[in-house]
Amino acid sequence: MFEILLDPNSEADKLEKAANNLIVLGREEAGAERIFQNNGVALLLQLLDTKRPELVLAAVRTLSGMCSGHQARTTAILHAVRIDRVCSLMAVENEELSLAVCNLLQAIIDSLSGEDKREHRGKEEALVLDTKKDLKQITTHLLDMLVSKKVSGQGRDQALNLLNKNVPRKDLAIHDNSRTIYVVDNGLRKILKVVGQVPDLPSCLPLTDNTRMLASILINKLYDDLRCDPEREHFRKICEEYITSKFDPQDMDKNVIAIQTVSGILQGPFDLGNQLLGMKGVMEMMVALCGSEREADQLVAVEALIHASTKLSRATFIITNGVSLLKQIYKTTKNEKIKIRTLVGLCKLGSAGGTDYGLRQFAEGSTEKLAKQCRKWLCNDSIDTRTRRWAVEGLAYLTLDADVKDDFVQDIPALQAMFELAKTSDKTILYSVATTLVNCTNSYDVKEVIPELVQLAKFSKQHVPEEHPKDKKDFVDLRVKRLLKAGVISALACMVKADSAILTEQTKELLARVFLALCDNPRDRGTIVAQGGGKALIPLALEGTDVGKVKAAHALAKIAAVSNPDIAFPGERVYEVVRPLVGLLDTQRDGLQNYEALLGLTNLSGRSDKLRQKIFKEKALPDIENYMFENHDQLRQAATECMCNMVVNKEVQERFLADGNDRLKLVVLLCGESDDKVQNAAAGALAMLTAAQKKLCLKMTHVTPQWLEILQRLCLHDRLSVQHRGLVIAYNLLAADAELAKKLVESELLEILTVVGKQEPDEKKAAVVQTARECLIKCMDYGFIKPVS
Repeated sequence: MFEILLDPNSEADKLEKAANNLIVLGREEAGAERIFQNNGVALLLQLLDTKRPELVLAAVRTLSGMCSGHQARTTAILHAVRIDRVCSLMAVENEELSLAVCNLLQAIIDSLSGEDKREHRGKEEALVLDTKKDLKQITTHLLDMLVSKKVSGQGRDQALNLLNKNVPRKDLAIHDNSRTIYVVDNGLRKILKVVGQVPDLPSCLPLTDNTRMLASILINKLYDDLRCDPEREHFRKICEEYITSKFDPQDMDKNVIAIQTVSGILQGPFDLGNQLLGMKGVMEMMVALCGSEREADQLVAVEALIHASTKLSRATFIITNGVSLLKQIYKTTKNEKIKIRTLVGLCKLGSAGGTDYGLRQFAEGSTEKLAKQCRKWLCNDSIDTRTRRWAVEGLAYLTLDADVKDDFVQDIPALQAMFELAKTSDKTILYSVATTLVNCTNSYDVKEVIPELVQLAKFSKQHVPEEHPKDKKDFVDLRVKRLLKAGVISALACMVKADSAILTEQTKELLARVFLALCDNPRDRGTIVAQGGGKALIPLALEGTDVGKVKAAHALAKIAAVSNPDIAFPGERVYEVVRPLVGLLDTQRDGLQNYEALLGLTNLSGRSDKLRQKIFKEKALPDIENYMFENHDQLRQAATECMCNMVVNKEVQERFLADGNDRLKLVVLLCGESDDKVQNAAAGALAMLTAAQKKLCLKMTHVTPQWLEILQRLCLHDRLSVQHRGLVIAYNLLAADAELAKKLVESELLEILTVVGKQEPDEKKAAVVQTARECLIKCMDYGFIKPVS
């Protein structure tokens, strides 16, 4: 492979094949070791020197395979390639290469932080590599990349992504937050510099649409990762010093950067941003910049005002001081970019009352006017993406008003324009789109209204929230239908795929809420599956906030309950669905979630033994049994049907065979229930069990004295499916043991079998009559009865 790659005269076709082969080899443990032993690292370095993009890419991908899960090899490779070289490769303008280097660095960090897959034995155990120094060096280089002019926007984004992923603790139970402390001390000013970049100024670093947002998220994560007040105080001081150092009456550019920095922090840790707003001169500077002649100053100031008015208490200050200012700018400016931002500022202030119909800030009808203007800009292709993003931001606030959501959902071009924006490379829009969709589908949490409290509030002259007439269920259902028709699922699937720190856990929760609202009607679920909704839900159910994971799992359960799993979750994905569904069986969840999870598991367990095995391994059996005891008929039926499918599995049968439990007794007693559906499922489970294990046939006669009476009632049942299952159980018992068969023949069961067996079989009853006759033939084989003729 290396000979072909390093030969300048090789054909392009051969080169491509050789490069791909190397990458595949690097991913296999044996292949990676072979490359490493045969001087491969030096040869890969030669490939990096060729400066040919496709060869450099192949070398980077091979190295990343060699580094995953092997600490010693990673350390050797890191020292041979050198971290500054890796970072300089990530800094290039080429998006594909930048991403590949980011993956290589992630593999290196994972291996160095102890994600070593191999088992160490003997001498190897004594060699403990101290990787802290290398990890610190990587962090330092990434922080240096943030402020370097030589780094492309792509490279800066990848550096921020890596810091976002690896610096803050994954789990707050881990006590050590030294990485965060190190970054705050050595890199916070650098991150603040990125947040404060103003694209229109000549001194601006190369950025993409996502760079500043990624930096805001990093500041937020670092701030959340601090453990005590002194640490937070130190963090705040650094921010304050940085911002005040930028204030300069002589240099307007510096002032703009200071306000842009505050604006960026407001998008991250909001409390900290609020404290900084209270600093002397910040608010005054914002207002002064709003009146500036320069476009760039106005843009920054208006954006900062918008971010500052998130809290209702803050918004009241800005409503009194800022609304007239924003209206003034809106009327006088000729620039669309500034117009749209001031409009969003007005939208945000206008929606400070939330969904409460009685707390509207503006006069009747003006929110609809604002929304109409936002929709107009959204559909205008000639405006740049960054500006159109603000139109969505405006709608995210305005759609809290039910009139606005109704109009918006009927405006198909505007909906589709928003979906197209959600699919672009600019990921800063994800949260706004998700919020707008949550508002349109009413999938936010609504507090239960207690009538007595409402009366009390009215009596004491307190404000009572009112529901808008268009927020009733039939209006919401209609909106969901329209969204599905406009292609919302493909936009959601695209948003879920965004592998970037901008897809925060809160955004994932919003997406999960939207999915759950869309899956509400069983008739729509086929459309959702067809457009890839089932696939997109799995990652949302596996990671995110607790609320988000439960909502996504519930949506998965709704889909799994009614659709063919092979189509909804093709390939190996179907196994990933099991865990979220089993999680919904928790008794803390509400009854509907339990019920739909059981339906989903019933559908999955009917597909293959591998799936039954997976459900068993996820420890779902005790929960399923628990719901078979439930007083609620539908829950008990769903659990029994699920068990009916599960008993085909060998390990489940062994659970029934084990001594000292009442599992079999429970199933026998459920066969005697008055509810047909429960009887049907329980009889099915018992028929499966007695057919599979002869020991269970004998055990069945000991679990309860009523077993024979229950069996006779099954064999006489009005419902043919239940009767058929009862006769199959009778046949299994007859076939299991001669003594047991004698006992059955001496009872009234023989008479029942004779009556059923003598019937003229028609189409419907063919299986029932046939089974009864097989039972009688079995009795003749034993010699207990003789034919008449």
